[in-house]
Amino acid sequence: MTGVALPLLRAPPFPGIDAAVTRPGDCPAPDVTPDRIERLFSAIREARVGGDFWGRQRLPARSCAIYRPRSDAESGVALALVPEGDRPTAQAMATIDEQASPVDFWSMQPNMTALVAHGDDEWVALAVIAGVPVRLMTAGRYGTPGDDAATLRERVARQLFQKLYRDPFTGQPADLFATIAVLGDWRRMFADNRNIVAGCGFSWWKRQEIGRFLYTPEHPLRFFRSERRALDHAARLGGAVAIWPSRVSSAMIEAAAVRAIPLVRVEDGFVRSVGLGSNLVPPSSVAVDWRGIHYDPGKPSDLETLLANADFAPALLARAARLRETILQAGISKYGSDMPHAFPPRQAGRRLVLVPGQVEDDMSVRLGGGGLASNLDLLRRARQLEPAAEIWFRPHPDVTAGHRRGAVSESDALRYADRVVEGGGMAPLLDLVDGVHVLTSLTGFEALLRGRDVTCHGTPFYAGWGVTRDLGIVPERRGRARTVLDLIAGVLIQYPRYLDPVTGLPCTPEVLIARMGQGAARNRLGWITRLRRLQGRITGARKS
Repeated sequence: MTGVALPLLRAPPFPGIDAAVTRPGDCPAPDVTPDRIERLFSAIREARVGGDFWGRQRLPARSCAIYRPRSDAESGVALALVPEGDRPTAQAMATIDEQASPVDFWSMQPNMTALVAHGDDEWVALAVIAGVPVRLMTAGRYGTPGDDAATLRERVARQLFQKLYRDPFTGQPADLFATIAVLGDWRRMFADNRNIVAGCGFSWWKRQEIGRFLYTPEHPLRFFRSERRALDHAARLGGAVAIWPSRVSSAMIEAAAVRAIPLVRVEDGFVRSVGLGSNLVPPSSVAVDWRGIHYDPGKPSDLETLLANADFAPALLARAARLRETILQAGISKYGSDMPHAFPPRQAGRRLVLVPGQVEDDMSVRLGGGGLASNLDLLRRARQLEPAAEIWFRPHPDVTAGHRRGAVSESDALRYADRVVEGGGMAPLLDLVDGVHVLTSLTGFEALLRGRDVTCHGTPFYAGWGVTRDLGIVPERRGRARTVLDLIAGVLIQYPRYLDPVTGLPCTPEVLIARMGQGAARNRLGWITRLRRLQGRITGARKS
């Protein structure tokens, strides 16, 4: 390869963001033992990172050797080094052509029987890591003609261990294996986004963040107000359309089905942000679902399929346990509040039950409520089931803010509840209670994290797995018993997407929760949020 030698492990190009994962300089390499080399190479193979891993996907039609001359003049020399049996089907890939449009090595690796390249070609290092036989045309940083496999492996590993790495979220020094994990997360996101070419139904103030959640370096994501134009664009490119389900018509869904255009549903995630979506606070977490959406029990979703079929590794469950502890210590909730608040004292000797109100026309209520949509009816049912308990009713913050339907007058609520509690965060409130009664509210899942008992009157995504009392109709698809840690692994780690509110980079839930716990998650659209709050107060005053 010509020009400045790039680090083998490097970040993809995120527009306008410094995502660098390496730092200048080198460090002393550790003792590079065969076991240590294999552990490193295994991690890279599993993550499928290194080089331009975000480049074009090219899987050869058949198994073949790849030779990589720098010019036409070298082609004959390179082909002569291809193993004789592979020459009839060998394919040439001139390295000079890749400078404008790089190719992902890993997309070709499954059908690659051998590689012939120069010693400074990074594909040599990747082939050594992948276990593809290598023949070298010239000497370079990754090998010299005549080097055996063990020598090549040690040489590549030593260079990786000597490099200094950087945490792209904090700018601080990072571990080599942590860097591989970050790059692997980004690769998986790009793979999930590769076929999404259009977006429709997204509010203007969400588009920048949604564009980051759905980013891939291969092509831009185009947003459309017109449903027809979005479908036409996707049809031309043979791709899918991302939609915000509540903001597109049933006619679009029907038209997409007729034209066989996939629709990918995008919704707020479960650790949302520092404020309300109805106040125009962009989400820091979203769910991206190709099958359905998590709040619709009427058909399968990616989340339901994951929980029904996946066997979570012990390492993932250990990570889930650590994440749970972090969330509880930081007091994180979907609708967090950092304002000090004093809740009333509970009555001594009585079981305390929380009934969280919901937005009555919310999609989760309409699809998962089992016909029940009234907050007052939910309160009435809770009282029937808990005649001796002290019951607190908490109105939904979007309803209290005046933006959405679901208001219950205090006098009506107190016919069944002992108190109406407003203000403060949900996390400290859940710490006070013994149990919750929900329709489909995420509060039930947050209560499970805190060891509270949960009664579901509807069918939320966390019902039907053996950890809740289920009064709604549960699909037979959810017949598998799951633990709370299983739910955390699927619901908070594997299913959603997260965005670092500081750097704008896709991140893990641990990064976002750390930002929220540090108070570093800030709303970039603060002026619009203030305007929206004023609108809510005016609307509320008109209704009263």
